[in-house]
Amino acid sequence: MFIYIKFMVSLRCKMIVKQELQNIGLHYVNVDLGTIEILENIGDHQREQLSKNLKTFGLELLDDKRKILIEKIKAVIIEMIHYTDELPKVNYSDYISEKLGYDYTYLANTFSEVKGITIQQYIIINKIERVKELLLYDELNLTEISYQLHYSSVAHLSNQFKKITGLTPSFFKKLKKKRFENIEDL
Repeated sequence: MFIYIKFMVSLRCKMIVKQELQNIGLHYVNVDLGTIEILENIGDHQREQLSKNLKTFGLELLDDKRKILIEKIKAVIIEMIHYTDELPKVNYSDYISEKLGYDYTYLANTFSEVKGITIQQYIIINKIERVKELLLYDELNLTEISYQLHYSSVAHLSNQFKKITGLTPSFFKKLKKKRFENIEDL
């Protein structure tokens, strides 16, 4: 049996869900971003208890099929951008469509209707969040980040970064250094 969860976007969320499943006596086969596969059927009381417990952590059980589909799309995108070492070499539309087993036009239309933004905009937002993470880690330079996230050029990445954040990547990086210098002065 599958259960779908909204706002489950990190490894920490997965740990919380696993713990809450154990707390109410459910045995899981797999806990993935936005999806749980459990061995047994879940009763109404257990479902209510799980829902209540997860809400304390900002997570929410999903019942609406469209919302479930949106969460699946988001989970594929988050996994693709934040948790894989290399982005797929195929078009994102083909990748998402293949992963979810739906026509991309249907996925894109549903996503836009429910979220109010396109899948492409959601991908860009997540890519910029990933760029911010990589800049903060200070392990890769902007050229390497641009290559890793499949930008056509550093200029393209910089333009998207500024459009989303209002800052240039170099200024964002300087802010991080200033923050640490100020903390050291305390």
